[in-house]
Amino acid sequence: MPQAPVTSPGEVIRDRLHPLTGHAGDYDALLDALGGARVVCIGEATHGTHEFYRERAALTRRLIEEKGFTVVAAEADWPAAYEVNRYVRGASPAASADEALAGFKRFPTWMWRNTVVLEFVEWLRRRNAQLPAGRTKAGFYGLDLYSLFTSIEAVLRYLDDVDPEAAARARYRYACFDQYGEDSQAYGYAATFGLSESCERRAIEQLVELRRQAGELAQRDGRIPEDEYFYAEQNARLVADAEEYYRTMFGGRVSSWNLRDRHMAETVDALLAHFDRTGGGRTRIVIWEHNSHVGDARATQMGEQGEWNVGQLVRERYGSDAFLVGFSTHHGTVTAASAWDEPAERKRVRPGLEGSYEALFHGIEIPSFYVVPAADEAAAEALRPAQLERAIGVIYLPRTERVSHYFQASLARQFDAPIHLDETRALEPLEAAPAWRAGEPPETFPFGM
Repeated sequence: MPQAPVTSPGEVIRDRLHPLTGHAGDYDALLDALGGARVVCIGEATHGTHEFYRERAALTRRLIEEKGFTVVAAEADWPAAYEVNRYVRGASPAASADEALAGFKRFPTWMWRNTVVLEFVEWLRRRNAQLPAGRTKAGFYGLDLYSLFTSIEAVLRYLDDVDPEAAARARYRYACFDQYGEDSQAYGYAATFGLSESCERRAIEQLVELRRQAGELAQRDGRIPEDEYFYAEQNARLVADAEEYYRTMFGGRVSSWNLRDRHMAETVDALLAHFDRTGGGRTRIVIWEHNSHVGDARATQMGEQGEWNVGQLVRERYGSDAFLVGFSTHHGTVTAASAWDEPAERKRVRPGLEGSYEALFHGIEIPSFYVVPAADEAAAEALRPAQLERAIGVIYLPRTERVSHYFQASLARQFDAPIHLDETRALEPLEAAPAWRAGEPPETFPFGM
């Protein structure tokens, strides 16, 4: 009796994919699949691909306009992102999105100071300005904890406005950090190895005092909106978490990674709770972060090593109210650096390795598409086996990328809807350095072979 032909994973996906053609309805099936989800995480396989940012912004616009999402939370510093939030709500002196994004001064600036984010921020401001009175405006917030010293400054500015005596107490506590000249890693090293006093107790004391005075500070004289208290409280919480993070980072990757992602997930919780209470409704949030943060870590090699991430934590907290979207690309160019704090370069992305999801999707020979394994068991089955998957952060090392940028993952368990864009180009920074404009020379340079 003849055996039935075996259907390859690529053939299964080809029969079930949704092509991206630039049509207004491209993401209809994805929006149907996420339904009433409250937390939608949208990733990126690199921190420097134009199409990832473009498609994420397009999908977010639809979530805001059609699904009632009112919070965009990004893998960005809380103080810098809050200036963007003020701008999009019409409460900032900034004259343009470029000016509102000026707070993103820390490496890698291109992650948020780029042409796609600039356009999205201007769109969000215009959209908010056109809303009828009483409608909830959408805001933009940061989730990350790298802004230790900027957040200290923000807490002090807030207290100077509402309670100068409390500001004096805060200055005394935070003076513990003064000797490090805003070098967070120097503080972490010194505190970890006993070279100086830890500031842990003082950072926690300041957060506890601020929370104890919450009602009084938020309403004092009616001069400071409650949102401003929330902003200050989150900065004080960030200082306490960042203090711990910079001590932990010298103790091992897993513990510092977990602390950082726990902080980001708790910031998501805080945003939802705050706007549920002040807005009187069921707040919905879209999260912009790297795939490595928003794809469920339990489906990856990193999870097996003890790491958790935002995607895992929001799934555990919100269950079916969480929906995770990831991106992949096979080849093209990317904006990245060769080492930390070095200038942005336009680098070539090597073709996906054999045996990787990138190579699998490339073999389908459809330029751009997505699948929804969360709503299609056949697609889920095809994408469930562990395979190589690529992740490019702010640093890209093509010559060592098998070791530096690939890991094992089960895509169907990691994401509810992976999006593949076969050939992509480098994200354009607002300040494109000469090295970026020149681009990376071919590997065969100078021989031309």
